[in-house]
Amino acid sequence: MPQPKVKLVVTGDDFGYCPRRNQGIVDCFQAGGISNVSLLVNGSAAKDAADLAKRHNIPIGLHANLSEGVPVCHSLQQASTLTNQRGFFFGKMGFRQALERGQLSMKQVDLELRAQVRLFRELTGHLPHHMDGHQHVHVLPEVREVFAQVLSDLRIPYTRVPVEPGLHSCPWLPAHLQRFYTQVEKDALDSIPIFTRYGIRWPDVYLGLTTMGQNMSVPNLQRALSHALAAGLSDNISSSAAGSNQPVVTAELMVHPGYPSHPQEGGCGEGPDDFSQSADRQHELSVLRDPSLLALYSQERVQLCAFRDL
Repeated sequence: MPQPKVKLVVTGDDFGYCPRRNQGIVDCFQAGGISNVSLLVNGSAAKDAADLAKRHNIPIGLHANLSEGVPVCHSLQQASTLTNQRGFFFGKMGFRQALERGQLSMKQVDLELRAQVRLFRELTGHLPHHMDGHQHVHVLPEVREVFAQVLSDLRIPYTRVPVEPGLHSCPWLPAHLQRFYTQVEKDALDSIPIFTRYGIRWPDVYLGLTTMGQNMSVPNLQRALSHALAAGLSDNISSSAAGSNQPVVTAELMVHPGYPSHPQEGGCGEGPDDFSQSADRQHELSVLRDPSLLALYSQERVQLCAFRDL
């Protein structure tokens, strides 16, 4: 390929969630549809996922999880502000509500994040190349400061900042998702000064909120990429290659390919959720390895890469 216009990290989230998610992610990687994965270390198939990443040389980072399943820090499995009476995290919205009410200990958030990095290292043999948050918890108020401190201390260089160009003009998102994603974006924008202060990096542009599940299609991905390229270039990016006047936009596309979870098989301690059991996983897998999408990447000079290649 000539000099790329976009270096695109396509990250398969929730690696380790269940055996069928793992298999779908590996199949997608081998077909050239993703270039990077994020591991849920408290997922029921996390060890299998780490072994698969080693076997197939898949670049892997940590999908830090404070909202689903059970903590990995032993001291927090007994009693914790982060869990309910049954010992499980509060869930995507429950975590946010508890945080708003001031009920969560940031000291315990710190303990859990560090425990997850330790477990990641035990499973993979190395530190994560990047670390983001399951259900975007890493950009929430208070949590983002703790998260940034952990990344800085452990020298994990990259994270995710979920601010997607074209989100507000997206015609197919239902109102409840548009509201949730707008709040995610606000939290992400508020995280930027904190992540910057700690020297943490992220790609120029983020994609993936408008193309999840059944909303993923080659035309929708093409729309997202064109918004990303326009936004990246308008930011006057200075990361152009030596000897080239053409700036290279770096971007991350968040995806969730896989095969639908079997009931009772997978999850992070409570079984797989509806999202993981739906046909949406396999739909994403099909689109991501569609030859017409791979041809579009080539035509638009989009080079797939991992965080470690940025």
